[in-house]
Amino acid sequence: MDYTNEPVCIKDIEKIAQRVMPGGAWGYYNSGANDEQTKTDNESAFDSYRLHPRMLRDVSKITTHTTVLGQKVRTPLGIAPCALHKLAHADGEAATSRAAAKHGSIMILSTYSTTSLEKVIAQGDGTTQYWMQLYVYQDRHVSETIVRRAEKAGFKAIVLTVDAPMLGRRLVDARNKFNPPPHRRLENFMDPNVVNGTGYAPDLAKSENETFGATFGANGDQSLSWANGISWLKSITKLPIIVKGVLTAEDTQLAIDHKCAGVIVSNHGGRQLDGALSTIDALPQVVEAANDKIEVYMDGGIRKGSDIFKALALGARAVFVARPVLWGLAYKGEQGAFIALDLLQKELELAMMLTGTTQVSEIDESYVYTPVNRWVRHSRRQPGQPRKLLAKL
Repeated sequence: MDYTNEPVCIKDIEKIAQRVMPGGAWGYYNSGANDEQTKTDNESAFDSYRLHPRMLRDVSKITTHTTVLGQKVRTPLGIAPCALHKLAHADGEAATSRAAAKHGSIMILSTYSTTSLEKVIAQGDGTTQYWMQLYVYQDRHVSETIVRRAEKAGFKAIVLTVDAPMLGRRLVDARNKFNPPPHRRLENFMDPNVVNGTGYAPDLAKSENETFGATFGANGDQSLSWANGISWLKSITKLPIIVKGVLTAEDTQLAIDHKCAGVIVSNHGGRQLDGALSTIDALPQVVEAANDKIEVYMDGGIRKGSDIFKALALGARAVFVARPVLWGLAYKGEQGAFIALDLLQKELELAMMLTGTTQVSEIDESYVYTPVNRWVRHSRRQPGQPRKLLAKL
């Protein structure tokens, strides 16, 4: 559906998407876990950080070019993994991929894509980075097959999601009794020779294990650990491993110890553990623990270019967004997804200009006022001994 007035910010696109999407699909994309405290905090916490602009600097030339995993990208703004893009638009992840290529950064493809990974990367322009998001299943052969397909297809990294041994309790989905349409198949679980063939049509996939309900969260390996997971993954791929779902200094150090390439500070969009820190609040401790030994990225709650600027200032090398891209997809398919990315990109460039920065490498914590001692954490209380202060955030 087209609208006379073009959206001018992400909130506008969100409102349009809510109007055009079916209620169940909207609820699935928009919902958080339990009372949605963490989902809400992801957005609102950015408001606690203020900018410290510098004046009378030459800002006639702005560039957002940077490097991620040693490779040049046009912008530090990428697309986070999210399942089932065809709930938003019939072209699904293929349209998102084309928008990502035009945008010029990184797309992380969800394991639960409704378009095969081979089809998605084929929509790229040869310069766009694609990373493959991964869950590890009880039958690790399933995960291994996806990894090997991704590596063969040209994906540049594996993004291991670690915050979902079980799905969070999403009350909106429970109330809606949400279940995606049966014709929406999870093509990464299908025989690539079939799904990528010229005669393939979605309604030809009849096997129940190719549907969303039969696979999502049902067969995850809850025994997965630092000790038995990362080494196994390294044994089956040469691709860099990025751990998604890290919120603490302790887990950041473990990622370093296990020689991972990066961590994504993420709480799954507030869809897993309700009550966890917002990602912008968790970011500083992760960056400090990383100590430039591992790359740090972030997702969650980004709705403005100034949000991106704040995350970069606090030490993120790149940030990723999911819901804004899905809203854009619902609005106008590939064009709408690109509009969402382009709005954020232009707002980031404006924030850089107005703060007196001309390139990403200049953006650091000196440009941000951070809230003092919002959260504190103590050690376990021992009989007869005072509690020890472990952290101030």
